[in-house]
Amino acid sequence: MSDIEAPDAEGGVVKKFMFVNRKSPHGTVYAVESLEVVLISAAFDQDVSLAFLDDGVFQIVKQQDTSGLGIKNFSPAYRALGDFEITKLYVEQEALDERGLTADDLMEIMYEDEDDDYEEKPSVRVVGRGELSKLMSEQDVLLSF
Repeated sequence: MSDIEAPDAEGGVVKKFMFVNRKSPHGTVYAVESLEVVLISAAFDQDVSLAFLDDGVFQIVKQQDTSGLGIKNFSPAYRALGDFEITKLYVEQEALDERGLTADDLMEIMYEDEDDDYEEKPSVRVVGRGELSKLMSEQDVLLSF
């Protein structure tokens, strides 16, 4: 077992998975497929995190309206990630800056911290490119969408 692998409650090995979201939320299947795979991974008790960079930052922009596109708006599903113990969502600051966005433009995605009397805490963390690169290097598996 490597330093980054840890046994889970049943004695299996927990892997660190990071899903890297680079595409805009609509016009392709990348964003919705990523979300589906994220939820499947969490069902297998893996350590799951998401990174949003490039146009992927648009996936968690609040108040998305897809009515003119004739497709279902799946973005509210991100708010359920905490229920699946997915609490690490990293947004690249430089990607926000390049698109004229700020952290205030992002959805409020919260989770209940069972180690802190179920206090609600934010899942979204805006990080610089260097920090995100470091986080990526610490993963067992990187999947890019």
